[in-house]
Amino acid sequence: MAFTPINQLNDSYDVIVIGSGLGGLTCANRLACAGHSVLLLEHHTQLGGLATWFKRKGHIFDVSLHGFPYGMVKTCKKYWNQAIRDSIVQLKNIVFDNPQFSLTTTFSREDFTRILIERFGIEAATVEEFFKTVGGMNFYDDRTMTTRELFQRFFPDRSDVHRLLMEPITYANGSTLDEPAITYGIVFSNFMNKGVYTFQGGTDRLIGLMADELRANGVTISTRARVERIVVEQGRVRGVETGGRLIAAPTVVSNSGITNTV
Repeated sequence: MAFTPINQLNDSYDVIVIGSGLGGLTCANRLACAGHSVLLLEHHTQLGGLATWFKRKGHIFDVSLHGFPYGMVKTCKKYWNQAIRDSIVQLKNIVFDNPQFSLTTTFSREDFTRILIERFGIEAATVEEFFKTVGGMNFYDDRTMTTRELFQRFFPDRSDVHRLLMEPITYANGSTLDEPAITYGIVFSNFMNKGVYTFQGGTDRLIGLMADELRANGVTISTRARVERIVVEQGRVRGVETGGRLIAAPTVVSNSGITNTV
């Protein structure tokens, strides 16, 4: 994608957004739709953050978005165009294949309930109480109980059930049985609400459609634009320094991973 080089940017904008992950892209789009002049700055050569891939020393690292919960579906329906919304599809045949069991699931609460009852022989009341407990967890709860203890409470010594419930979360974010149960509960209930979804055509197409909409809404996009710092004078934001330039803006939004931005 060809975007505006740093030396062709305006001297000032209403808002500067640092970082082009899905959050930065959506933020820039919403601000532009509200009538603001928006500059989106991305340090790397392509947009997308963790919803894309990158090359290093001849190797391709695929960190792109392969599956996401229904919450992103709602976000895209609310904040993006019809082409993006219509390209989100549910993954209905997710395969678990390991030494303890092999099965296919739609990855929804209803299907996991069926599998736990029919395939693993768990009482329906136990399954219902487990999902009720997991779905009701929040960050204000007691965090001393581990995921291992949570599983033992409902499914004592059933390593096969523990694996069924834990494997997708371990794959998604590296969680372990010894982490707080609250973190498991929040992540797992989000993914199991209405199944898992993906973007038809791949994340390159998703990011391309988002970039097209951003530019259609007047957002200026600049890649290879490392922000050296956010300029703050007398307690007020004045803009950012990037590529040897000071670009003025009364508002700066940043979710970037640059530790020395401020």
